[in-house]
Amino acid sequence: MAELKTKQHDGDVFEFINSYANTEQKRHDSYELVKLMQRVTGYPPKMWGSSMIGFGSYHYKSEHSRQEGDWPLVAFSPRKAAISLYVFTGNPEHEYLLDDLGKFSKGKGCIYIKRLSDINIEALERLIRVTIDYLEDKYGRNQ
Repeated sequence: MAELKTKQHDGDVFEFINSYANTEQKRHDSYELVKLMQRVTGYPPKMWGSSMIGFGSYHYKSEHSRQEGDWPLVAFSPRKAAISLYVFTGNPEHEYLLDDLGKFSKGKGCIYIKRLSDINIEALERLIRVTIDYLEDKYGRNQ
């Protein structure tokens, strides 16, 4: 079984944002996301892998394979094309939470936004809270 490459480490979150976010807008939005996610989750920002900023964590065991590991409850990454938000369970019963979110596109495991001002912050907060509740109900509280 391959080991997960994306692990939490002690890298400096703000140094990462300053060096990785490729526009002033992305840096500003990243700082705002750090404040928002820390306030909503109650967890400090931590680096995960080379380009994700995560908040809290849970230990999962895949239902489809023997893979297991630790993963952030919610996270984001200020990637070149868009900011990736890892805040959605992907569960069909949670689709309604995306209705009022604003302008975004959706991948398999994340939501992509061009700028934070395109998003309804209250809807994002609801989405984060429901996602955390879902993950903690399913996998238990970790840290």
